Amino acid sequence: MEKLLKDKVIVVSGGTKGVGRGIVRECAKQGANIVIGGRDGDEAKRILDEARGYDVDGIFVHTDLMGTNDCATLFEKTVEKFGKIDGFVNYAGLLPIGSLLEAAREQFDEVFNINIRAAFFCAQQAIKYMQQNGGGSIVMFGSPHAWCGEKDRAVYACSKGALLTLSEHIAHHYAVDKIRCNFVTMGWVPTEGELALREKQGMGVDDLRDYAAKFIPIGRMQEVEDHVPGVIYLLSDYSSMVTGSNLRITGGFYIG
Repeated sequence: MEKLLKDKVIVVSGGTKGVGRGIVRECAKQGANIVIGGRDGDEAKRILDEARGYDVDGIFVHTDLMGTNDCATLFEKTVEKFGKIDGFVNYAGLLPIGSLLEAAREQFDEVFNINIRAAFFCAQQAIKYMQQNGGGSIVMFGSPHAWCGEKDRAVYACSKGALLTLSEHIAHHYAVDKIRCNFVTMGWVPTEGELALREKQGMGVDDLRDYAAKFIPIGRMQEVEDHVPGVIYLLSDYSSMVTGSNLRITGGFYIG
């Protein structure tokens, strides 16, 4: 079968966890050289060892998104290694609990630093190099919380709303450079972070799936594998006329 990303270079922030990890693995299967931005070097090594079995190459760039310097380093190291950037997936993010009345300044700053400031400056770097390369594809990972959000996710909801605006800003203003940007609204997924949160509430993974299924119209929780094909499509040349879109992979789940 045709490899949809053959010879492309794809950068994934947050590529060692959850859906980000699944995307990195599938990018390698689809023929892309991969760059993992994150903090878990041991997990990145395992992913890269697996990826090289698909006759592609890859690197891990330790990336602390609380500062902006590492945003530049992530893309500089990519170009040093591979000479170009074809795709960037912004998966990294924080999801804390707290209503508007409960949120502390520290929580606000931490979430906005990761969820929007880092995305902004990573996109800045990606666009700069994509302009030199004749175009590329950016995928921003969003959430149903971007449209109002649940009461106890106030800071997170606002950060994802800002990310949606950033995505549409890029799509509109950089299409002339053949740079596309699309927003993936990620469903309710039993990622490591979600499971850790629910365990504190006394809920195991099976309990969580049963609980979530009550609110998701399609009748089940989303899994990592549900999101990966859509992202591969958005990174591939098959979506060359797709920009500014919101791909909802939520099973019909809305908030707000």
